[in-house]
Amino acid sequence: MTYNLFLALLGFAFVTSVTPGPNNMMLLASGVNFGFTRTVPHILGIALGHALMVGLVGLGLAGALTSFPPAMLALKAASVAYMLWLAWKIAHASAPSAAKAGAQPFSFLQAAAFQWVNPKAWAMALGAVSAYVPGGDLHGVALVAAVFCVVNLPSVSLWAAMGEAARLWLAQPQRLRVFNWTMAALLVASLVPVLKL
Repeated sequence: MTYNLFLALLGFAFVTSVTPGPNNMMLLASGVNFGFTRTVPHILGIALGHALMVGLVGLGLAGALTSFPPAMLALKAASVAYMLWLAWKIAHASAPSAAKAGAQPFSFLQAAAFQWVNPKAWAMALGAVSAYVPGGDLHGVALVAAVFCVVNLPSVSLWAAMGEAARLWLAQPQRLRVFNWTMAALLVASLVPVLKL
Protein backbone atom coordinates (compact mmCIF):
# COMPACT_ATOMS: atom_id res chain seq x y z
CA MET A 1 0.00 0.00 0.00
CA THR A 2 1.38 3.39 -0.97
CA TYR A 3 1.89 6.18 1.58
CA ASN A 4 -0.91 8.29 0.06
CA LEU A 5 -3.33 5.35 0.06
CA PHE A 6 -2.44 4.63 3.68
CA LEU A 7 -3.17 8.26 4.64
CA ALA A 8 -6.50 8.03 2.81
CA LEU A 9 -7.30 4.83 4.75
CA LEU A 10 -6.49 6.56 8.04
CA GLY A 11 -8.81 9.42 7.12
CA PHE A 12 -11.59 7.04 6.08
CA ALA A 13 -11.24 5.01 9.28
CA PHE A 14 -11.27 8.15 11.45
CA VAL A 15 -14.23 9.84 9.81
CA THR A 16 -16.38 6.71 9.74
CA SER A 17 -15.43 5.77 13.32
CA VAL A 18 -15.91 9.16 14.99
CA THR A 19 -19.15 10.25 13.30
CA PRO A 20 -22.57 9.40 14.78
CA GLY A 21 -23.90 5.91 14.23
CA PRO A 22 -25.37 3.05 16.28
CA ASN A 23 -22.12 2.28 18.13
CA ASN A 24 -21.48 5.90 19.09
CA MET A 25 -25.09 6.60 20.11
CA MET A 26 -24.99 3.53 22.37
CA LEU A 27 -21.62 4.53 23.84
CA LEU A 28 -22.86 8.05 24.56
CA ALA A 29 -25.90 6.58 26.33
CA SER A 30 -23.73 4.06 28.18
CA GLY A 31 -21.34 6.79 29.32
CA VAL A 32 -24.30 8.72 30.73
CA ASN A 33 -25.98 5.74 32.36
CA PHE A 34 -22.96 3.72 33.55
CA GLY A 35 -19.89 5.97 33.38
CA PHE A 36 -16.74 5.59 31.29
CA THR A 37 -15.03 2.86 33.33
CA ARG A 38 -17.99 0.48 33.19
CA THR A 39 -18.28 1.18 29.44
CA VAL A 40 -14.67 0.13 28.64
CA PRO A 41 -15.60 -3.50 27.75
CA HIS A 42 -18.20 -2.11 25.33
CA ILE A 43 -15.54 0.14 23.76
CA LEU A 44 -13.06 -2.74 23.39
CA GLY A 45 -15.75 -5.01 21.95
CA ILE A 46 -16.52 -2.44 19.26
CA ALA A 47 -12.87 -1.88 18.30
CA LEU A 48 -11.86 -5.55 18.19
CA GLY A 49 -15.21 -6.86 16.93
CA HIS A 50 -15.23 -4.45 14.02
CA ALA A 51 -11.60 -5.24 13.15
CA LEU A 52 -12.55 -8.94 13.01
CA MET A 53 -15.52 -8.07 10.80
CA VAL A 54 -13.29 -6.08 8.42
CA GLY A 55 -10.88 -9.01 8.24
CA LEU A 56 -13.60 -11.55 7.49
CA VAL A 57 -15.25 -9.29 4.93
CA GLY A 58 -11.86 -8.87 3.27
CA LEU A 59 -11.43 -12.63 3.16
CA GLY A 60 -14.67 -13.04 1.19
CA LEU A 61 -17.56 -13.17 3.66
CA ALA A 62 -19.35 -10.30 1.94
CA GLY A 63 -19.34 -12.10 -1.40
CA ALA A 64 -20.76 -15.23 0.17
CA LEU A 65 -23.61 -13.27 1.76
CA THR A 66 -24.49 -11.23 -1.30
CA SER A 67 -24.56 -14.35 -3.49
CA PHE A 68 -27.32 -15.80 -1.26
CA PRO A 69 -30.13 -13.19 -1.04
CA PRO A 70 -32.08 -14.98 1.75
CA ALA A 71 -29.03 -14.62 4.00
CA MET A 72 -28.89 -10.87 3.35
CA LEU A 73 -32.64 -10.55 4.02
CA ALA A 74 -32.28 -12.49 7.29
CA LEU A 75 -29.33 -10.30 8.31
CA LYS A 76 -31.32 -7.15 7.56
CA ALA A 77 -34.36 -8.41 9.52
CA ALA A 78 -32.17 -9.36 12.49
CA SER A 79 -30.45 -5.96 12.37
CA VAL A 80 -33.72 -4.04 12.40
CA ALA A 81 -35.31 -6.15 15.14
CA TYR A 82 -32.25 -6.02 17.40
CA MET A 83 -31.71 -2.28 16.98
CA LEU A 84 -35.39 -1.56 17.72
CA TRP A 85 -35.06 -3.62 20.91
CA LEU A 86 -31.88 -1.71 21.87
CA ALA A 87 -33.63 1.61 21.20
CA TRP A 88 -36.44 0.55 23.54
CA LYS A 89 -33.88 -0.39 26.23
CA ILE A 90 -32.10 2.97 25.89
CA ALA A 91 -35.38 4.91 26.00
CA HIS A 92 -36.34 3.18 29.25
CA ALA A 93 -32.91 3.27 30.94
CA SER A 94 -32.83 4.23 34.60
CA ALA A 95 -31.06 7.16 36.17
CA PRO A 96 -27.28 6.61 36.57
CA SER A 97 -27.59 5.79 40.29
CA ALA A 98 -30.34 3.25 39.63
CA ALA A 99 -28.48 1.78 36.66
CA LYS A 100 -25.58 0.85 38.93
CA ALA A 101 -27.91 -1.29 41.02
CA GLY A 102 -29.68 -3.26 38.28
CA ALA A 103 -28.90 -2.70 34.61
CA GLN A 104 -25.59 -3.62 33.04
CA PRO A 105 -23.64 -2.00 30.20
CA PHE A 106 -22.80 -4.05 27.11
CA SER A 107 -20.12 -6.66 27.72
CA PHE A 108 -17.12 -7.11 25.42
CA LEU A 109 -18.75 -10.05 23.62
CA GLN A 110 -22.13 -8.31 23.27
CA ALA A 111 -20.46 -5.26 21.70
CA ALA A 112 -18.34 -7.43 19.38
CA ALA A 113 -21.40 -9.44 18.31
CA PHE A 114 -23.38 -6.23 17.77
CA GLN A 115 -21.09 -5.32 14.86
CA TRP A 116 -22.71 -8.08 12.81
CA VAL A 117 -26.15 -6.43 13.01
CA ASN A 118 -24.89 -2.85 12.80
CA PRO A 119 -25.59 -1.38 9.34
CA LYS A 120 -22.92 1.31 9.68
CA ALA A 121 -20.28 -1.28 10.66
CA TRP A 122 -21.14 -3.27 7.52
CA ALA A 123 -20.93 -0.16 5.34
CA MET A 124 -17.55 0.76 6.88
CA ALA A 125 -16.15 -2.75 6.40
CA LEU A 126 -17.40 -3.12 2.82
CA GLY A 127 -16.25 0.39 1.89
CA ALA A 128 -12.79 -0.07 3.38
CA VAL A 129 -12.16 -3.45 1.80
CA SER A 130 -13.39 -2.43 -1.64
CA ALA A 131 -11.46 0.86 -1.65
CA TYR A 132 -8.21 -0.08 0.09
CA VAL A 133 -7.67 -3.80 -0.59
CA PRO A 134 -7.65 -4.29 -4.34
CA GLY A 135 -7.60 -7.95 -5.29
CA GLY A 136 -8.20 -9.25 -1.75
CA ASP A 137 -4.49 -9.21 -0.77
CA LEU A 138 -4.14 -10.93 2.61
CA HIS A 139 -1.57 -8.42 3.90
CA GLY A 140 -3.80 -5.56 2.76
CA VAL A 141 -6.82 -7.06 4.56
CA ALA A 142 -4.77 -7.43 7.77
CA LEU A 143 -3.51 -3.84 7.49
CA VAL A 144 -7.00 -2.39 6.95
CA ALA A 145 -8.37 -4.39 9.90
CA ALA A 146 -5.47 -3.23 12.13
CA VAL A 147 -5.90 0.41 11.10
CA PHE A 148 -9.61 0.27 11.93
CA CYS A 149 -8.87 -1.25 15.34
CA VAL A 150 -6.24 1.38 16.22
CA VAL A 151 -8.27 4.33 14.91
CA ASN A 152 -11.62 3.09 16.20
CA LEU A 153 -10.53 2.71 19.83
CA PRO A 154 -9.88 6.40 20.64
CA SER A 155 -12.65 7.57 18.29
CA VAL A 156 -15.42 5.61 20.00
CA SER A 157 -13.92 6.22 23.45
CA LEU A 158 -14.62 9.91 22.89
CA TRP A 159 -18.37 9.23 22.79
CA ALA A 160 -18.35 7.33 26.09
CA ALA A 161 -16.27 10.12 27.65
CA MET A 162 -18.77 12.74 26.41
CA GLY A 163 -21.55 10.69 27.95
CA GLU A 164 -19.79 10.54 31.31
CA ALA A 165 -19.13 14.30 31.14
CA ALA A 166 -22.85 14.89 30.69
CA ARG A 167 -23.84 12.73 33.70
CA LEU A 168 -24.03 15.57 36.20
CA TRP A 169 -26.21 17.70 33.94
CA LEU A 170 -28.40 14.67 33.19
CA ALA A 171 -28.78 13.73 36.86
CA GLN A 172 -32.16 15.47 36.75
CA PRO A 173 -34.68 12.72 35.82
CA GLN A 174 -36.55 14.83 33.25
CA ARG A 175 -33.35 15.72 31.38
CA LEU A 176 -32.19 12.10 31.44
CA ARG A 177 -35.54 10.94 30.09
CA VAL A 178 -35.33 13.42 27.20
CA PHE A 179 -31.71 12.40 26.52
CA ASN A 180 -32.49 8.66 26.53
CA TRP A 181 -35.51 9.08 24.25
CA THR A 182 -33.43 11.25 21.90
CA MET A 183 -30.67 8.61 21.77
CA ALA A 184 -33.28 5.92 21.11
CA ALA A 185 -34.79 8.01 18.29
CA LEU A 186 -31.35 8.56 16.74
CA LEU A 187 -30.63 4.84 16.91
CA VAL A 188 -33.92 4.12 15.11
CA ALA A 189 -33.12 6.87 12.57
CA SER A 190 -29.82 5.11 11.81
CA LEU A 191 -31.91 2.24 10.42
CA VAL A 192 -33.22 4.35 7.51
CA PRO A 193 -30.38 3.38 5.13
CA VAL A 194 -30.98 -0.32 5.90
CA LEU A 195 -34.69 -0.07 5.16
CA LYS A 196 -33.97 1.59 1.81
CA LEU A 197 -31.72 -1.27 0.63
